[in-house]
Amino acid sequence: MQTSSMITQLMKVEAAPQTKLKTKVETAQTAITSYQSVNAKLKAVKSSADSLARLDTWRSLKASSNNEAVTATAAGGVAGLSGSTTFDVMRVARAQTSVLQVDTASTGFPASFTIQTGSWSDQDGNLTTDDDAFAPDGNAASTINVGSPQTAERVAAAVNSADIGIRAYVVKTGTGTGALQFTSAKTGAATGFQVQGLFDTNDVNGYTVQDTSGRDAVMKMNPGSASEYLVTSTTNTFTDVMPGVTITATQPANGVTVTATNDVSAITAKIQAYVDAANEAFNEIKTQTKYDTETKTGSPLTGDFTIRQMNQTMLSKISGGLTYSKNEYDANGTVIGTTDVNFGSLSQLGIELSRDGTLSFSGTKFESEYAKDPSRIQGGAIGFANQVKEMVTKQSNSVTDVITGRKNEIESLSGQIENWDVRLASRKQALQRQYAALETSLGKLNNQSSWLSGQLSGL
Repeated sequence: MQTSSMITQLMKVEAAPQTKLKTKVETAQTAITSYQSVNAKLKAVKSSADSLARLDTWRSLKASSNNEAVTATAAGGVAGLSGSTTFDVMRVARAQTSVLQVDTASTGFPASFTIQTGSWSDQDGNLTTDDDAFAPDGNAASTINVGSPQTAERVAAAVNSADIGIRAYVVKTGTGTGALQFTSAKTGAATGFQVQGLFDTNDVNGYTVQDTSGRDAVMKMNPGSASEYLVTSTTNTFTDVMPGVTITATQPANGVTVTATNDVSAITAKIQAYVDAANEAFNEIKTQTKYDTETKTGSPLTGDFTIRQMNQTMLSKISGGLTYSKNEYDANGTVIGTTDVNFGSLSQLGIELSRDGTLSFSGTKFESEYAKDPSRIQGGAIGFANQVKEMVTKQSNSVTDVITGRKNEIESLSGQIENWDVRLASRKQALQRQYAALETSLGKLNNQSSWLSGQLSGL
């Protein structure tokens, strides 16, 4: 007898309930993957709506300068405001530079010297003259130990090793001659220093350290008017002159005008991003819930009415027009009530519903409507985006709850499958014992049959 084959066949019958459980797990896992795919698209819609609803989106700026000596870049943000400003760049920032003429082969430099930090100030108030005076900052001077041999190169290396915000190096200017140069790591009048006690005992020319002061950049705002004033910066970059705009000067210049305007193209891109995300969500929901009438086969979520209904819910936000609530504030900025605003068709935002159940967007139409009444269009777009966020958040939460439920179901089914593993293992052992005993009995009967056949043949 082929008992092993018989046991295998019997075990298939015994395992039928477990096989059904495994099929349920596979079905649930497939559904979870589909739910997660839909949820990812819903979250993308929420993200795009959230971006459209933020105030800094509507404060996005473009900045320009009328002078090549000045560049302007817009950072935007909630504080960004459109407008223009005019100024003269009186002076650009520079780092302090101090130079000592040296014999590059000399070893007559001191074993140590000091560097005192401080700041430079203009003595006569004339921004075009070089009459700055140095004042120590009250901190103790840094002692620089040169080491041996006491050469200009060792002096430079010792300064750099001290890490006090000053770079030093030797520039060779001829055979055996050079310049030991010290430069502040940062620009500005407040990063000044004085090199004290540094000289070459072998120098017959009496060279001393010559300083070129560090300076702040200076701009004169509203030049030639009664409201002109000066603005300084330790660098050539000014960040507080215009809200949301960074201005950088490379050289003195007069009559510079920097203009910041709303970057409507950036807003247009945000609306387009929403439309694209919504259409991707529509297509994903259709894919996951479609039913093929020819093959009579469904998709993983074909029977899920809640998922199929999501498309219609989102599309109704477009087709039904927009009414939203607008907060009212008192003089202190406290919300004292709300007003319902009947915005009307979303075609004013360039968004329209296509015949195939998707959205289309016309950036040209949006920009045209925005130019007519920026405040109204901004209010409508933010109101619409907030409603979309609320709606999609609820939808996404519902899908998340379903995913959690399916995962719990899989966990329960997996436990039952494991129990069946134990049960089937025990059943297989019982069958193996039973058929082993049967084979033993059949063997004995076969032996008896053979003995009887032998006895009969001998008669």
